[in-house]
Amino acid sequence: MSWTPNAKEVEAINFLEAAKRYEYLLKKVADQGEIWSLLKDGGWALAGDDQGRQLVPVWPHSRYAEICAEGVWADYEPKSIPIDVWLSRWVSGMERDDRQIAAFPTPTDKGIPVTPIRFKADLEEALSQYE
Repeated sequence: MSWTPNAKEVEAINFLEAAKRYEYLLKKVADQGEIWSLLKDGGWALAGDDQGRQLVPVWPHSRYAEICAEGVWADYEPKSIPIDVWLSRWVSGMERDDRQIAAFPTPTDKGIPVTPIRFKADLEEALSQYE
């Protein structure tokens, strides 16, 4: 079930509006069984929003994460998180830490901020399409 987007797909998806990238993210994560973020020396990348909240950036594949590993994230590397671990540990951890998700940011767009509970519900809905 290994999927790697080609350069044309990466470019096209990165130019979609944030809501369309969110739909794509959910579908691909459900299909592949993993989600990607950026990690450096045991610490995960975080973004901030205009309200001062911390957001965990996520992508559907390492190629999309790599593109965003620049600037403050230049020393970070893409790291996959199995979907079962995401759902069982990350959602509750982000809730506890009062963090949200930056769904599929690009170099020119911050992505959609989503609460962990909303993301979990949307992802479970996408997963139900594969049962």
